[in-house]
Amino acid sequence: MSLHGQNFIGNDKSSDNNDTFQAVNPATKDSFEPPFHEATEGEVNHAAEKAADAFLEYSKKSASEKADFLDAIGDEIMELGDALIERCMNESGLSEGRLNGERGRTVNQLKLFADVVRDGSWVDARIDTGDPDVRSMRKALGPVGVFGASNFPLAFSVAGGDTASALAAGCPIVVKAHPSHPGTCELVAEAIMNAAEKTGMPDGVFSMVHGTSNDVGLAIVRHPKIKAVGFTGSYGGGKALFDEGNNRPEPIPVYAEMGSTNPVFILPGALKERKESIAEELTGSVSLGVGQFCTNPGLVFHEESDDATSFQSSLSEQMKNVESGVMLNEGIQKNYQSGLEKLSEVDGVEILAKGNDNENGYRGSTALLRASATVYFENQDVEEEVFGPSTVLITSSGKHQLIQAAQRLRGHLTATIHGTEEDLAEYSELVEILEQKVGRIIFNGYPTGVRVCHAMIHGGPFPATTDSRTTSVGTTAMRRFARPVCYQDFPNITLPDELKDENPRGIWRLLNGEISNSPVD
Repeated sequence: MSLHGQNFIGNDKSSDNNDTFQAVNPATKDSFEPPFHEATEGEVNHAAEKAADAFLEYSKKSASEKADFLDAIGDEIMELGDALIERCMNESGLSEGRLNGERGRTVNQLKLFADVVRDGSWVDARIDTGDPDVRSMRKALGPVGVFGASNFPLAFSVAGGDTASALAAGCPIVVKAHPSHPGTCELVAEAIMNAAEKTGMPDGVFSMVHGTSNDVGLAIVRHPKIKAVGFTGSYGGGKALFDEGNNRPEPIPVYAEMGSTNPVFILPGALKERKESIAEELTGSVSLGVGQFCTNPGLVFHEESDDATSFQSSLSEQMKNVESGVMLNEGIQKNYQSGLEKLSEVDGVEILAKGNDNENGYRGSTALLRASATVYFENQDVEEEVFGPSTVLITSSGKHQLIQAAQRLRGHLTATIHGTEEDLAEYSELVEILEQKVGRIIFNGYPTGVRVCHAMIHGGPFPATTDSRTTSVGTTAMRRFARPVCYQDFPNITLPDELKDENPRGIWRLLNGEISNSPVD
C-alpha cells in the first residue's frame, strides 16, 4: 500500500505546507519514506469547519447508522492486513505479537461501542410526567479534537478509544496524528474514510492532520468549532492543552490522560507468603513493553522486615536479568534517561539494580531504585513519573508510616494492594484512602493491562487526568462527548425517539423515578 504523507481534510487530501518530516525506526534510527506534510493553520481550520458542517447531519443519523459506521471502521482496519502491522512495527519498534493484539483490541472496542449505540440506553433518558412534563437525555457536544498517543499506535491513536467514543456519541472528529508513527496513522485514516464512504457518512465526519510542532495541536484546541478534546500523553502536553481549552473565549472540556506512577502496596502477610513470586511478577509488569504504559507500577511501598530485605534482593536480581528493549522514539528514550538521572540525584535515593544495556537503537534498560518513606515525604520528585521500565521501592518503618505515604499521594490512574484477608482487615483504611487517590484499585494483581469493557475506569484525580469523573477506556467514555438536554412540555411527536411516550427504541429509561423500558402510560 502506497503512502502519500498528506493531511485528510474530510474527503479531501491536502499538502499545503512545504515543511515535512519522516518516520524513524527506533530499532535502527533510520528514517524512511515518504515525507509527511505538516498541517498549516488553514488546513486545521478547514478540517474544523468541515467537522462542524458534518455535525449537523451526523448527529441526526440513526443509532443503527452510526453503529454500522463503527463496525465498518473495524472491518476496514482488518482489511489492511499485514501491511498495517509491518508499517507499525517499523515506526514503533513494537513486536508483531503485541501489535496484532493491539489491533484486535482496537477493532473490538469499535464493535463494543457499536453495540452500545444500538442498545441506546447510554443516553440516560429520564422522563417525569406531570405538570410540567420534563424529559432529558444526553446529546452530542459537537466536533471533537483527538490527539493520538505514542505508546499505543492503534488502540489510543487515529481509531482508538477517544475516536470510537466520540463517533459513538455522535461527534465528528479532527485527529492530530502522532508524529512517531505517521504512516500507521495514514493507513488507519484511509480505513476510516473507506468506512465513511461505504456507510454514507457526511464529508467532514473525520479529518486527520500531521504535525511535529505544538502549533498544529494548539490550532485544533483553539478553533471555535471544536467543542471538546481527548488527549493521551505527557503531563506537560496535556496540561498545556487543558489550559488552552480553558483560556478560550468559550472554554471547552479537555479530557487529558497524563502521567501516573501507579503505586503498589505490598502488605506484610503477602510479603511473607509470596515475596518470590511477587518479585518475579512485578519485574514482568515493570518491564512489559519496556515500561511504556501509563499504568506502569512506578512506586512500590512496603514495611521494613526480614521478608522485605529478602524481597528487595530477589527483585534486584530479577531486574538485573532483563534485557534492554527498544523504546518508541528518541525523545522518550532521552526523557527516560534524564528522568532516571534526576531521580538518582535526589539525596537518599539509591539505585539497587539496572538491567542489561544494548547500544542498538533507542533502547531502555530496567532500573530499580530505593528510598525511605522519609525521603519520599521530603521530596516530591520521588513521585514523578519516569516513563519507562523503572520503579522505586519506598520502605516505611511500620504501618503508620505506610498509611501516611498513601495519604500523601497525588492523583494516579491505579493503585495496587498485595495482601491476605488478614492484611485487608488490619489495613482497612488503606482502601478508603486509595479510593480518593486513584480511578482503579487492583487486589493481588498488577496494573499493566486494561480490559476494554463496560465497568472499566481508566482515569483518576489530577494530575493523572484533568477530570477525575471520566474514563478514556470503557463504554462510559462516551459520556465525555455528550451533555444533558432537557425538554419541557414538548408535544410527543416532536421529541427524540428516546423520550417519546411509546419508547420506539425499547431502551431503558428512568420513568417517574423507576428504571423501565415500558411505554409511558
